[in-house]
Amino acid sequence: MIKELKRVVVTGLGAITPLGNSTDELWANLVAGKSGVGLITKFDTTHFKTKFAAEVKNFNASQYFEKNEARKYDLFTQYAVAASDEAIKSARIDFEKLNKNKIGVIWGSGNGGILTFQDQVEEFVNGKKMPRFNPYFIPKIIADIPSGVVSIRHGLRGLNFSTISACASSNNAIIDACNYIRLGKADMIITGGSEAPINESGMGGFNSSKALSTFNENPQAASRPFDVKRDGFVMGEGAGALILESLESAIQRGAPIIAEIVGTGMAADAYHLTGTHPDGEGAYLGMLDALEDAEITADQIDYVNAHATSTPMGDESELKAIVRVFGERKDLNISATKSMTGHLLGAAGAIEAIVCIKAIEQNMIPPTINTDEVEPAFADKFNLTLHTAQSKNINYAVNNTFGFGGHIATTIFKKYKR
Repeated sequence: MIKELKRVVVTGLGAITPLGNSTDELWANLVAGKSGVGLITKFDTTHFKTKFAAEVKNFNASQYFEKNEARKYDLFTQYAVAASDEAIKSARIDFEKLNKNKIGVIWGSGNGGILTFQDQVEEFVNGKKMPRFNPYFIPKIIADIPSGVVSIRHGLRGLNFSTISACASSNNAIIDACNYIRLGKADMIITGGSEAPINESGMGGFNSSKALSTFNENPQAASRPFDVKRDGFVMGEGAGALILESLESAIQRGAPIIAEIVGTGMAADAYHLTGTHPDGEGAYLGMLDALEDAEITADQIDYVNAHATSTPMGDESELKAIVRVFGERKDLNISATKSMTGHLLGAAGAIEAIVCIKAIEQNMIPPTINTDEVEPAFADKFNLTLHTAQSKNINYAVNNTFGFGGHIATTIFKKYKR
């Protein structure tokens, strides 16, 4: 007997980002074309090639945790709890009225507690290698902890795990959440991703791999997706959370339905440890897979939120893949919101899923900022939504994310219709 797949809808959103610590604040600043990038305040950058990043501002852990509880968690877990709290509230969830055995948490992070790991190893070395480690050291660093903490916080006993696929991690989490709900394995899943990599180890490591921009003269203009002068990505941090649930569950409890998730696609570049395939082979396959899953054609897509990190090869390979999938469509809007938020690594997919959902809800496409001279081969093929947000009726939006190791994850969101 073949089960009929359930429809999956989005009923809540939450965000902690360099552009604001709520979904509304994030969205308002994106539409306004503001940059969240500035000089790093978290550590001394004197000896670092890159001296800027997109930091979260004014985050106060005491708003989310009881006294002394926050010390149990690395910052990436704190961000996860804060974003999920907002998403739960916006979805108007009363867990006591629901079956907690059918509510899960699937969370993504590429780096886990990298700051905690750095600090503890430093203490170990400076303490003449005496093993005086924090009792929370292991649970603070492992990448699966946010899903566990969120489930414990609300007593949720449904499926619970984390996804790790570098910068595709949270989009993979969303894909898994969607598919488990489709199959009836859960009624509702809190999903998303978080990252807190702005520290000496994170910045130094990405500097060594030559992935980061070094445009220290003008940090707010450093992320320049598709521009001929782009020189690398800008590190970001934060978290994005989505409440996904079956349409049946959402209707039954009278939930606010923001959008529907209708397509998911996954693939691999199978090419290089850190670089994308020069022709965007994995990106092409991932988008095709998502379109097939959604049972729609490429000409029905109104908006693509590109992965577009502002790296020389990455941006070009993604545009090549988009041309292969969509052809030359000047009516297709593409924007690269990392130009404003920076690259949130494992949390990028969740934040950009929120961008797609808000774009559908508001019929508004946030801009790509800082891009003045587009790669000549692609300058006239699409509407790259340069500099200024554009009003447009949006029925379908694509969210692309790609990660080191060649990981590809694509999701498609749709304007909800009963």
